[in-house]
Amino acid sequence: MSSLEPLEAFYGLPRDVVFCRKCVISNQRPSSTVEFKHKADEKKATIGFDEDGVCDACRYHEVKDERIDWKKREDQLVALLDKFRRTDGGYDVVVPGSGGKDSAYTSHMLKYRYGMNPLTVTWAPHLYTDIGWKNFEAWTHVGGHDNLLFTPNGKLHRLLTSLAFKNLLHPFQPFIVGQRIIGPAIAAKFDIPLVMYGENQAEYGNNPDDNYVPTMDRKFFSTQDPLEMRLGGVPVADIIRDHGFTINDFAPYIPPSAEQLEKKNIEVHYLGYYLKWDPQECYYYAVENTGFQANSERTPGTYSKYSSIDDKIDMFHYFTTLIKFGIGRATYDAAQEIRNGKITRSEGVHLVRKYDQEFPAKYYEDFLDYVGMTDPEFWETVDRFRSPHLWEKSGNGWQLRHVVEDLAD
Repeated sequence: MSSLEPLEAFYGLPRDVVFCRKCVISNQRPSSTVEFKHKADEKKATIGFDEDGVCDACRYHEVKDERIDWKKREDQLVALLDKFRRTDGGYDVVVPGSGGKDSAYTSHMLKYRYGMNPLTVTWAPHLYTDIGWKNFEAWTHVGGHDNLLFTPNGKLHRLLTSLAFKNLLHPFQPFIVGQRIIGPAIAAKFDIPLVMYGENQAEYGNNPDDNYVPTMDRKFFSTQDPLEMRLGGVPVADIIRDHGFTINDFAPYIPPSAEQLEKKNIEVHYLGYYLKWDPQECYYYAVENTGFQANSERTPGTYSKYSSIDDKIDMFHYFTTLIKFGIGRATYDAAQEIRNGKITRSEGVHLVRKYDQEFPAKYYEDFLDYVGMTDPEFWETVDRFRSPHLWEKSGNGWQLRHVVEDLAD
């Protein structure tokens, strides 16, 4: 390849890497969580930037700060809850979550400020951390909530996680599918007509139009033949054929249809539409009201101690986003804290450059055991997914071609 020829960009990512002038996110951030394929011609939407070099997420935070009447939004929330509120002892809202800061905040607010009777439901982590289990127990015992803990078939879930890592470099894909389905699925099973998630991921750079809609699109639940679903990058029919499972084993991963939800009048809402969402303030609230504890040490790959700390596999999800998109965990953390006024952009740049490329060694052996891989197999897989426009190989290994810079320098 001539040095003048543009470097190949996998996944349909923009070849020119641009960093937001307000936060630290780059234009390589995908705008949704559906599967990426390891092909340059697989077009994929990424976070939008305006003509001033500012990302969609930062622009929406300006809207949150300046243009939304939050008192009016809260009045809308109360009217919504009044519509579903029960006084006969039954559950009137499902709150999916792990007992982390966001779900603890959501469920506690609904129960103790707004007088609802939530059933909290949890799609179990792959491998609980010690602090994750403590916080899960505190959610029920200190926070005072009923909970259903759903743990999928471990043999199948390990296989799906392994396939997702090998085929997509996305070990969290099966978990994300289950986590998103569990709330509406439990609501449909127990005839609870309201599901309330915390924030909408559109706040962080997914489709910005979704920020102006309080509900999850039911089209997500319109599914094709379950045998044609792809989990871990593989059709379910192929997994059944090759690994000895049956279609019944996949029941937890098959979403209720939009027709089922409509027939039972089930609505899926985001609390972040009605109440101004701030992850750090959710943390403070959860500590004060539900017994939530931060970890005793920062999470590898970032500087924070309280976000997404319940699963040993979680940090490898963020490591794979670093490999595929050049965006690690410190970038995600710093970007939202800049937007929420907790740190400056200069501070965020320093934190990203210090921690973003740190390898999550603490649970590496646990990860290898979970997905059934050796160390050489792990790195061979990882290196296949490095896009040439993001990474270059040097005598010291791999280096990112582009890193965020302090505009004040």
